[in-house]
Amino acid sequence: MDIRTLLLASVGAILVIPAVGAADAVVVAEPEPVEYVRVCDAYGAGFFYIPGTETCLKVGGYLRFELAGGDNVYTGGPVGADGNDTWYARTRAEIRFDARAETELGTLRSMIDTRFQNTNGSDAGAILHQGFIELGGFQIGVNDVIFGSWLGYAGNIIRDDVIQYGSDSISSNQISYTFKGGNGFSAIIAAEQGEEFNGYNYVIDDYMPHILAGAKLQQDWGQIGAVIGYDSVQEAIGVKARLDVKLADAVSAWVMGGYQSDYDSNSFITNQNRNWYGLWEGAWAAWGGFAVKVTEKATINAQAAYEEQGTWALALNVNYEITPGFIVRPEINYTKFGGARKEQAESEFGADDAIGGIVRFQRNF
Repeated sequence: MDIRTLLLASVGAILVIPAVGAADAVVVAEPEPVEYVRVCDAYGAGFFYIPGTETCLKVGGYLRFELAGGDNVYTGGPVGADGNDTWYARTRAEIRFDARAETELGTLRSMIDTRFQNTNGSDAGAILHQGFIELGGFQIGVNDVIFGSWLGYAGNIIRDDVIQYGSDSISSNQISYTFKGGNGFSAIIAAEQGEEFNGYNYVIDDYMPHILAGAKLQQDWGQIGAVIGYDSVQEAIGVKARLDVKLADAVSAWVMGGYQSDYDSNSFITNQNRNWYGLWEGAWAAWGGFAVKVTEKATINAQAAYEEQGTWALALNVNYEITPGFIVRPEINYTKFGGARKEQAESEFGADDAIGGIVRFQRNF
């Protein structure tokens, strides 16, 4: 082999080596774009898109601590239990999941609301307070009893149900349809199963459900509305009407009245065969109250209630927002008993009235 041939062979080897190395090199793929959580503003604050979907989700709730003292303004007896005659403490956590998406039939919504509660060291466990599916005005699942929720609750009062009107502490399996007009008018029809509440059994016993219907008009000046419920077990009717008025930017007032058919005083005393839509004592009852925003952080709330058999219930509190999302609400309550409630309070506790106080701390998120 001559010198020229050796040189040509060497150059060829040098050219081949990089080619072989290139064939064995690791190819690094371009990074996939990351889909960050997107804000969904179609349904208000707090919603975000579930990644990879067009469904908007909101996670919220509250953590609450309450400390109560004095008398039990519901019965006239001691407010506490298990030896704590003059006070009790309660902690509650509530978590809500609200998922919504737009479809050709309207907004598809699912709502889950769970509660965990501990009173005086006793764990009450978890309950499903709300769990329903909603589409185009139709709703199925468990929710607050419509007789109490349709017109709104009785003021921003903690013990708003000393004279019971059907509060948010009662929920039921239900099917409903709500029509919403473009001028503030809305109407509802519904069927409910009923529920056991405070030892009373209001669950239907055959195929006939409890029936409800309601209508209301909401305007800038306030709201007016009514609701009627038919208890299919007791074959009795309950009716409520309510008026809310904004008197000024910082002042509002409301009044509500209720009537029930076929009131039976014996059923109230024995806690048997009571009307699901008339939990007050007597054929009729009335509630009223006002709210005054005295500062940017403080609002005074007051409520008075009366039932036909003679019981008065009064409440006054201050709702103070310590910082956004965190409130403290001290409240004082007074009850003057009448009718069967007076007889029970006198015979069991030697009292015809009761005065008590409660303070609530709540962190909303």
